[in-house]
Amino acid sequence: MAQPKAKHDRWLYSVFPVSFATGPLGTMVLLYLVELNGQTLGTIYGGLASAVYNGISIPAALFWGLAIDRLHKRRALVALSYSLTAALLASFYFVGSAGGTIAIYGMISFVSFASATPMNLLIMETESKSRWANAFARLSMISSVGNVGGYVVGTIWAGALPDQLVLLFVPMGALSLVSAVLALVMIKEPPFVLERETLARRRPSFFTRLLTNPVFFVAIPTLSDFERAFRGIRSTLTRSRPLFYMSTILFYVSSGLFNTSFVPAMYLFTSSKAEVFGVILAGMAVQTLAFRVAGKYVSSRSLTTTSIQGLMLRGWMYLAVGAAALFVRDPYFVFPVLIFYPLASGVAFAVYYTSANTMMFTTIQSKGAGAALGVYSAVVGIAAMLGAFASGFISVSILSDGYYLTFILAAVFVFAAVGVVSRIPTPTSPDEGALE
Repeated sequence: MAQPKAKHDRWLYSVFPVSFATGPLGTMVLLYLVELNGQTLGTIYGGLASAVYNGISIPAALFWGLAIDRLHKRRALVALSYSLTAALLASFYFVGSAGGTIAIYGMISFVSFASATPMNLLIMETESKSRWANAFARLSMISSVGNVGGYVVGTIWAGALPDQLVLLFVPMGALSLVSAVLALVMIKEPPFVLERETLARRRPSFFTRLLTNPVFFVAIPTLSDFERAFRGIRSTLTRSRPLFYMSTILFYVSSGLFNTSFVPAMYLFTSSKAEVFGVILAGMAVQTLAFRVAGKYVSSRSLTTTSIQGLMLRGWMYLAVGAAALFVRDPYFVFPVLIFYPLASGVAFAVYYTSANTMMFTTIQSKGAGAALGVYSAVVGIAAMLGAFASGFISVSILSDGYYLTFILAAVFVFAAVGVVSRIPTPTSPDEGALE
């Protein structure tokens, strides 16, 4: 006889409204900066905004991690995060300047970390161990569907009210406030609490946490930890881990370069905010579906091979978008990117993310988990920040219409990551630690 579905896990749905609200936030901010400052300055400010967002993620992860371990108030921290996000989203409407927009975007990055880790810990503290995997999968799906729903509304709004994009921040803030209320009503404080390091010991919790934001510390890494991580690059026996970190840096620099300039480039070449939202909506939808099958695909192949496959597909798609930006213009530009972008951000990202984070997971199961994860998180945050910072300047400073150069450069970084990953010894099975 089938067991009835548990009712105590319904608190997971409290994440849906805030996921709905923040899913399209990056696109909204980048478009709003272009709307406020024009194409050239808007692109540069967009790069600064993305750099600030990624840069703040490092101290934010450290601050809220320490707060979580000391306070042990899961419901309060989650509700606080959602409430502050609601206030910050609504405040976009009243700022009306590039500096204020960038500052608010950075503050949202900071407060979002107050909820990411507690949500994962709550699953492990309130659910039986046999239900952990299903609960983490449900949390990921609810968040993904919320993100996609947010892009659907953004697409419709941009089509109906293209000159009133700033108004969309207000209802999105209200949705985040709904999540805060639901968290207070639906979440119960657990009878016992776990430390953050427990998230790194279970693959479902580890993957769900890093998908929320790839910056996650369980300990503050020291300079010697960084030296140890990159030591041994010249030896065949010890080079796996430093090669992995190097490929991670190249990947996130590439992502920062491409993603920061993609939105303003789309708007320039299509002159339609609705089409910008629509293309990224397609990418989000494909990514949500791709993650449903990526785990099974990766588990039947070597991690090195699947990482290279994901990187190669992403690199070729970036190159294709660069070629489209060079040779195709409105009204035809939307058609090639509607194919290339979902393949890059959906299929390729899902395969690479699953492979790379499985490698990372095997690493932190051996020794020095806090240091290894801390170094990984730091290089992710710094690399994404540097890529985003450079993106805006490269796109409009070297050439007046140099987006294609940014996209091609992003592809070069991805292909460089392929070269690095290909030097990592291939394990004999997908579950074997590729980085040992």
